[in-house]
Amino acid sequence: MLLETEDGFEVVAEAADGAEAVAAAERHKPDIVVMDIRMPGTDGLEGTRLISEHPDLRDTKVLVLTTFDVDEYVFEALRGGASGFLLKDVEPVELLHALRVIAAGDALLAPSVTRRLIAEYASRPENRRLHPTALRELTGREREVLALVAGGLSNDEIAEHLVISPATARTHVSRTMTKIGARDRAQLVVLAYESGLVSPKRL
Repeated sequence: MLLETEDGFEVVAEAADGAEAVAAAERHKPDIVVMDIRMPGTDGLEGTRLISEHPDLRDTKVLVLTTFDVDEYVFEALRGGASGFLLKDVEPVELLHALRVIAAGDALLAPSVTRRLIAEYASRPENRRLHPTALRELTGREREVLALVAGGLSNDEIAEHLVISPATARTHVSRTMTKIGARDRAQLVVLAYESGLVSPKRL
């Protein structure tokens, strides 16, 4: 109801579980899927993973919206390719902002929750799946940009920090995503920690 009455948004489908969400995404190819976590049958974490890995849904982003503020859920949602994670008690204006941010190609990583959880997740040896050699293709500047993205900086903030134009900052972020094979900034953050490029102690 909130989205249908807001300019710039169109709700193309609703789903009762993860499997229905994946099927609806395949049919409609939406810009964003708002995904719950706990659902009957295929849960939202699996649904997020299936959408993120679907070859025909490369442009579809997933925003996880849930009542459950549990570390493992955030870890797995981001690992599965989610572009953002919000709790259901979020104010309507914040939800609309989150959808616009994600639609623009950025990730919504709440500093008070998600960055802490990413840092904790990445500090666990059993979760380090990306070998450091995955970063070999990056230039020194691209590594620097990746570290700043992992620190939660926006493109404008990166530009200011490096004394470059916002357009150049966007180009660096885009090239870094392409070289690493990341779908969006959320995956860049996870990969930065997994590779050891950024240490949780730096947060």
